[in-house]
Amino acid sequence: MNIGIDMMGGDFAPLEAVKGIHLYLKANAAPVNIYCIGDEIVIRPLLEEYGISSPHLHFVHASETIGYHDHPTKAFKEKQQSSIVIGFKLLATGQIDAFISAGNTGAMLVGAMFTIKVLPGVLRPVVSGVLPKINGGDGVLLDAGLNADCKPEHLNQFAILGSLYSHYIFNVATPTVGLINIGEEEGKGNILSQATYPLLKENTSINFIGNLEGRDFFSDKADVMVCDGFTGNIVLKLAETFYDLAELKGIHKDSYMQRFHYENYGGSPVIGVAKPVVIGHGISTAKAFNNMFGLAIKMVETDLCGKIKERFSSIAESQA
Repeated sequence: MNIGIDMMGGDFAPLEAVKGIHLYLKANAAPVNIYCIGDEIVIRPLLEEYGISSPHLHFVHASETIGYHDHPTKAFKEKQQSSIVIGFKLLATGQIDAFISAGNTGAMLVGAMFTIKVLPGVLRPVVSGVLPKINGGDGVLLDAGLNADCKPEHLNQFAILGSLYSHYIFNVATPTVGLINIGEEEGKGNILSQATYPLLKENTSINFIGNLEGRDFFSDKADVMVCDGFTGNIVLKLAETFYDLAELKGIHKDSYMQRFHYENYGGSPVIGVAKPVVIGHGISTAKAFNNMFGLAIKMVETDLCGKIKERFSSIAESQA
């Protein structure tokens, strides 16, 4: 297995990416092949400083970097020697099996949608977030920010994508799905929610349990929580703030509160595209990069993208 990492992406690049590789190699006796994509002149001295040497490490030089202030589409087109563009070229040609980066989110999404493409039948890919459940499980929230404006048909597909992700990545046998709303009753909510509810109710590809209120996010009521990206991004960032508040109050060492730290989940997968892509926080540290490796590897091992392709192909055949 070959995993590509954008060494130049993130506020603390490339140092934290190097340290993340160090963590991963120390913890895995039989590591996958890691393709370090970035400025080799800068990266090699850091690897030497931390005593990192492995036959599983490979370098792909990239002379350019797409910064956070660069326009995603324009930069992706013009900076052909950037670490993000080269990473997607390697992914598209099969030289790597997954690509991870904490760099420019917009450029990563452009690459995911226009280089490796959206899977047939998928209307829109999504990014998912994780909400820790009080019972010890992990809830999947989507969309978490990619699609601010949605149609009912989009949310209906998000439920399928989220269910597959929950099943294959979090090992939930039959994930339950809830629609985020302002009340439990079927007729509640805005126009989008009211129009989405009957679609989810009739969707035989999911286990729909009805509407979810804000107080249900951290309970075991639903494994998959569906909403538009505007709502989902607010919910996810609010949840991530809980750890900061707990740290401020000196209660962050509580085992449950620790699970709100973004580092535990590494990054957000782009679900619905042809190959595994994981986007990390701009402030990603070594632990986050290490966990990004773990997520990318599991997406490859479970063939999540292939399973999604099969499911949507099956749905298309049943509707023909």
